[in-house]
Amino acid sequence: MSARANPPPLTRAVIIGASGRMGEALLRAAPTFPQLIVTGAIAAAGSLALGRDAGQLAGIGRANLLITGDLPAALAQADVALDFSNCAATRSNLQACRAARKPLLLGTTGFGAELDAELEATAREVALLVAPNTSVGAAVLAELTREAAQALPASFDIDVLELHHRLKQDAPSGTALALARTAAQARGFPAPTGRASSAPTSGPRPGEGQIGLASLRAGDIVGEHTVLFCGAGEDLVLTHRARERAVFARGALSAALWLSSRPAGRYGMRDFIFNKTEG
Repeated sequence: MSARANPPPLTRAVIIGASGRMGEALLRAAPTFPQLIVTGAIAAAGSLALGRDAGQLAGIGRANLLITGDLPAALAQADVALDFSNCAATRSNLQACRAARKPLLLGTTGFGAELDAELEATAREVALLVAPNTSVGAAVLAELTREAAQALPASFDIDVLELHHRLKQDAPSGTALALARTAAQARGFPAPTGRASSAPTSGPRPGEGQIGLASLRAGDIVGEHTVLFCGAGEDLVLTHRARERAVFARGALSAALWLSSRPAGRYGMRDFIFNKTEG
């Protein structure tokens, strides 16, 4: 009688920003991933969530995992980290993961070009996946945007419209900026630069060789992104609509499992999606 094969080891994950909307969504989704265990849940100093049981905070019952503010200690017991906290903490979180030599999926948005050097330094030492949107559908939308921008005549205007809940602080969203940069790169336009503002934006058609961006904050919209290709007498409209925050959590956890075994380097959701498809 042959010996039973040993099960693969669990991947230990730290969730940074565990008390936020995405952090709680990750905690709720994690039990559906049998190959992953959350061993660290981090909240900011002064958070009312500190010391609480992470499972109870997320509404899934006691998990025997307390929320703490000690990221280095949590990283020492983990294989990968997921950061969905605040852009003000991004630099220090990158430095902590680099010091601990632990892969990081960075889902936080709202930071600008001032972190480019820090991102590149981190990617030279650990696997770093920067993902303003971790849903599988949004990753495919980016690829479709690239192909459409390359295929359609230059006479087609390109605009990105995004809608989110009223409490989202950055506008345009990180996903909208990424879509605009993808389209601009495909067309050979200068990429949109700078930090997303803290207020919704809209305005007249931008000049030739630019990608239009418009944002709306209303109600409890989880997230919707549309890329408009408008020509003479015809339009092409590509839309991704998230109906629940769980789609981002499932995508992030799947990508984090993949990232945990990658060599140092900078990755995006495109790398994860196509690796999964081709593998």
